[in-house]
Amino acid sequence: MSEPSTEIVFFIDRCLGKRYIVEALKDTGITVEIHDDHFPQAAQDVTWMPEVGKRGWIILTKDAAIGRNQLERQAVAYAGIRMFALASQNLSGREMAEIFRVAILEMQKFIEKNPAPFIAKVYREGKVKSWKTQADLLAELEKD
Repeated sequence: MSEPSTEIVFFIDRCLGKRYIVEALKDTGITVEIHDDHFPQAAQDVTWMPEVGKRGWIILTKDAAIGRNQLERQAVAYAGIRMFALASQNLSGREMAEIFRVAILEMQKFIEKNPAPFIAKVYREGKVKSWKTQADLLAELEKD
């Protein structure tokens, strides 16, 4: 297994697509990895999350159900995941890309100030707010 990287790498969940967000972030100099380049398309979140956590990559997603699903929250906690989820749904690829592009500096600051694991929400105007803190997620590990 490879050691976690100290460089910030954003992992693009398959639900975000492979084009607009990847292009927008790469244009800002951000390193990105795409779900389908590493895992089967049909891979369950709880299957790929541990590997993404080991690699130290930060997940970008629009799958807000992760924060409501106990098994997935436990996977986030166990793997030490840092995750940003779009707060708005039903957005075009271009709209999602622009939201993440605008929020990138605030996400980087959030990463520096908040220990893993965490899930934060990213809003249309580029604001980033904590949703599930380290304490919230670690408490999940105590649940059966």
